[in-house]
Order: sequence, then C-alpha cells, then structure tokens
Amino acid sequence: MAPQHDENTVFMTEQEADRIRNTIKIRLQKCSELAGHAREPREPKDAIRQATGASLMADMGAADPDAAQTRTQRGTLPAMAVGQPYPPCAIPLRDLQPMKLSDLRMDIHHRGRRLAVKRASPVVTLVARSWTMVYGEDGEEGGEIERLEVCLHKIRHGKDILESASEFIIKEPYFTLTDQGEATLRVDHPSDLIVCQDETANNTLASLNGGKDDVNGVAAAEEFAKACKDQGNTALEKQNLPLAHAKYTEGLKVARQDTVSDSNPNLARDLSRNRAHVNLLLSQFDEAKADAKSSLTGREDQRSKDLDSKAYFRAGSAAYNLGEYQEAKGYFEEQQKLSPGNDTARAYLRNIEKRLQEQENGAFNFKKIRAGLSRSRPRVDAASYVGNTEIKDSPGRGRGLFATRDIPAGEIVMCEKAFCVVWGHEKEALTAMTYDVRDDRIRVSPVGLTKSLVQKLLCNPSQIGKVMDLYGDYQGDGKNDVSSIEDGPVVDTFRVHDIVSRNAFGPGNQLGDSGDGAGGGASTGLWVRAAYVNHSCVPNAEKEYVGDLLVLRATQPVAAGQELFHAYDQSGDYESRQRALLTTWGFTCGCALCAAEEGDEPAARKRRKALADEADAFVGREPWARAKRLAVVKAKRIARDIEGTYDAERYKGLPRLAARTIQEWLGLAGERR
Repeated sequence: MAPQHDENTVFMTEQEADRIRNTIKIRLQKCSELAGHAREPREPKDAIRQATGASLMADMGAADPDAAQTRTQRGTLPAMAVGQPYPPCAIPLRDLQPMKLSDLRMDIHHRGRRLAVKRASPVVTLVARSWTMVYGEDGEEGGEIERLEVCLHKIRHGKDILESASEFIIKEPYFTLTDQGEATLRVDHPSDLIVCQDETANNTLASLNGGKDDVNGVAAAEEFAKACKDQGNTALEKQNLPLAHAKYTEGLKVARQDTVSDSNPNLARDLSRNRAHVNLLLSQFDEAKADAKSSLTGREDQRSKDLDSKAYFRAGSAAYNLGEYQEAKGYFEEQQKLSPGNDTARAYLRNIEKRLQEQENGAFNFKKIRAGLSRSRPRVDAASYVGNTEIKDSPGRGRGLFATRDIPAGEIVMCEKAFCVVWGHEKEALTAMTYDVRDDRIRVSPVGLTKSLVQKLLCNPSQIGKVMDLYGDYQGDGKNDVSSIEDGPVVDTFRVHDIVSRNAFGPGNQLGDSGDGAGGGASTGLWVRAAYVNHSCVPNAEKEYVGDLLVLRATQPVAAGQELFHAYDQSGDYESRQRALLTTWGFTCGCALCAAEEGDEPAARKRRKALADEADAFVGREPWARAKRLAVVKAKRIARDIEGTYDAERYKGLPRLAARTIQEWLGLAGERR
C-alpha cells in the first residue's frame, strides 16, 4: 500500500547515461578496427608493477574503475555492457590444440585452441571482475606476459578463482579490449577456465602433453590413488574443500581403471564415498548422489554395512536437497535397514513425509513457516505444489501456465520453492547498471542473482535444462547446446543473464533485507514454474511470498484449461506501466484495461497521474492506524477525483489502478474505526 518508491531507488543523470553508452561504443569501435591484429607484446616488469599497484589500490578501497556515477542510498553501482553474447566452449580440453600468447589476435575467439598460463602478479579484485598478469605456459621472468580477467562470475566456492591457484588453462581464449582500452584475455563463462590446483597442476598438464608422466604399472597406480586419497583427507581436515575434491577426483581417475579396480575394488569405493561427503559440503548434489551410489558394496559383513549406511545417508541428503523427495525416501529407508538407530536419518524421513504431503496436496503450515523465518534463515524448507497447473502454448505469448482443474477464488493455485534467491542483506547481493547494445537501453540488473544462479547450475548440471528452457532474448548459437562434457558442466552465462532479466521476481522486504549486502540492491529470485505465468493488468491470480516460497492464489474463479495471469507491474499510470513492461520484460500490454487507457485523452491521463501522486504523498504521511476524520474526508475526496477521470462505460468491469493505493488506505482506516 506504500507509495511506489523504496530505498533501493537508483538515481542516474543523463550525462552519466551518455558516458556509459559512449564508453562502451568507443570500445566496440576500437575492437572492430583492431580485429585480427597481432597481439602487441608487453614489458613484463612494467606489467607486473601495474598489477601490483592496482591490487594495492583495490585493497585500500580506491574507486572501482567500473563504477558508474549512479547514486543509491548505499553508494555507486558497477556498470557493464551486455548484449554481445558468445557461446561457451563445448569441446573437451584434450581435443583442443595448444597455442601461445604470441598467437593471440585482437577481438578473436580462438576456437579449437587452448592456452595454458601461470599467474605472474597479485590479483586485482574489483566488484564485477578480477584480473591479473599471466605468463605463457613456459614463461618465466622476462618472457611473454599478458593480462587475464574474469568478468562477473569470478567466485567459486567462496574464493576468487584467480586467487585459488597459480596455473590455469583457458579454453578457446577470447582476446579483446577492456572498457578502458587495455588489451586483455577475457573469460565470461566459468567453464572456459580450467583451474589447475597447484598440487595437481603438473598431472593435468602432463596428461594434456601426451601423458609422459602417467602412472605405469598396477602397483604404482594403486599407490598413486592411495596417496591422492590421503592428500584429499588432509585437505578435508583443513577445510580446503576444492583441493580435497581435486585430490579425490585425481585418485578416482586411476582407481577406476580396470587393472586397478580388479586388483583393489574398495579403493574407488572409498574415494567415491569421501568425495560424496565433500560434494555435499560444496552443494554439488548431483555428483554427491552419484558418488554415494557408486561406493555401495552390497556386502553383509558389519564394516561393509556401516560404509553402505554412510553412502545411503549421503545419497539421501543429496536427493533431498535436489527436491527429489521420493528418491531420498528410498535411500534413507535403506540406510535405516543398515543402521536403525540413526536419529538424523529418522528426522530426514519425517521431513520427507511432510515434503511429499506438500508436493501432493499443498498441505503447507504457513503459520509455522512464517514463524521460522529470520535474516539468518530466510529460505524455507518446503516442497513445491504445482499439480493444478500445466505449461502449454499461449497464443501470441509463447508459453503460459494453465489450470488443470476448476479453482475457486481465493484458493491456492500453486506454491513454488525458489530455484535460486538472493536476499538484499546477503553478501551475494549485487546490483549493476547494464547497457545492452542490442536495444541501446540502460537497465538496473540483479547481477548477484545471475552469479548465484550460474554457480548453482555449475554445481548441479541436472538442473541446467529446466532453467535454459525459460525464455530469454539470447538462445545460444544452436550448435553447442550441451550442459556437460568430460571437463565438467557447461553454462552459458549470457543466456542466464537474459533469462534472469525476463523471468526474475522480487520477493519483497520480508526480513528487513534492505539492500545492505556487499553490492546492495533488492532481493530477487527465480521461480521456474511461476516464470511461465504471463502478464495481464487484469489478472486472475496474485502472488505473495513466504520467505522464498511463492504462493499464487486465484483472485477470481478459474476454469480448467484457462490460462493463469498475474500483474508484472501494477503502476496506476498507463505510460509508466507500459514503459516498465517494455524495458524489463520486452513487450507492451494489450489487455482490456490497457486498451481502455490508451483511448483516454492525454489530459485525462495527466490529471489521473497527478491525483495518483497526490494519493501516494497522502498515504506516505498519514498513517491509517491513527487516521482522523478530516484525513478520511480528504482521502475520500482524492479517491472520488481519481474515479472521475475514468469513463464509467468504457471502464465497466475494469480495475481503477490509480485509485488502488488510496482505496486500500481507506479500507484499513475504516476497519480501524
């Protein structure tokens, strides 16, 4: 009911908007002019000195060169260009041909090639990117050196990717210019950068160079895999989870070879079981489940039963976190047969029964769920209830969500747990100004959600398909539509950005999450099923949020087979609403209400907007709980005047959106009195 403004409002001058546009357009022009030109060598000492100085300045809190001169109540926001998408590499590393820094050409994606580099300087960590100087694979002081930057998706498992190791392999390197005009190797897709953990780098590079250092002989191979297991255990004890995962993975590659598994079948099972545990800690539930299942022995001795009990528990935990409750139930029931005294597993089974009831019948205890919410626990442990709906083609709208049965007004249509949500108070929250070269528009973008979504998909590639099936302006190149290769998951970050831009929603300020995260900004999330609900200014359903649980209720009777609609934007001003719909979601609305408003005289719309602004100002300064008689009289006068701007015949049966705020105030004030 509050006026339509909040503390996350962004203020940008026309001059700053022009500066952002011009900076990016100048870069694009320079790239076009230099495309195909040979790379110009850098002086190594100067390059390292530059990076070291920039790193010190960044650590001291110096101004971020990416920051736009945009103002929020929490400072400036980074600015970045979007709309120049390119697909990630979908070719296994072993099938790419090696290249050197000297082979680089400006503004070229070096398809079919790979480039091994070694970090030569400190890492410069900025809000929306990190960069460093790197030598070529064989480079040393005085050799070839170049700048390498990772844009936006620069964090993996809580640590800056470039700081997590000293050696990397870039798949199909992209050599281009920064917005400041400096040459750089640029990585936009995390899957295009292979991180060689320092303790495993030599083995990775050796395997790419013909395997000269591969382990020979069954006994030696077995000892190597055992050493990897011990090193993984040590890394796990030190909570170095990425290294532990890398060591277990390295050991598994050897332990799963036929000659080794025939000699010692338990070795691969032990490594898989240990990696399943690490995967759970890293939220890599797909691999955790697969590892746990592959570690099962099926033997009847007590030690084997204890180990299998662990495996079933880990598989069940992974399935539960993936929302696969029936499958999780099966794993925990098997675990209980082996270890019936495990209280944690019994608690999981009780929770699974609740999730299955929610999933099948929509039996949610909203009172209890709300009582359990807090800033430290903003995510609901609940299932999604979507059985009343189906996805079908919607004429003129692409796809939509339709009712599968008659739904009375006020009844729940569906409840959906967020696939991914970032709350404004969390460190992952980040808002940026994005300039889209495709339509010359500057938008406020929830890039923190985009980052978190990419990380979740990288951790669980089984989820990639349903997210990539959502509408986005960029649909990829249609050639490499794969989600995983032998090197790991492949996620097109440009597609994710466009999907978020068209499908994300804000769950509101439920928890005092007023944008005090590291990057500021409002809370935003992606609900995959709800993303199919199309817009209408005269909707038949409305959404509310309980934590990250989206609840869609019918606002009028909905017949089986009828399409469901809710309002993306509820501005009472026709021009503002159409502008928001076009800018954010890429369409203009032609519903009955918009058709009626479009037929209004400009003077009537102008007066209506002025009265709506007066209503917002009134509501902002007059609390309904202490409303005096004169205030109620004034509110009624404003409501009457707004009503007078609508033609009774043309607006018959249509809502008066401009009067919504003042009418809600009057309703609450009337209840109070």
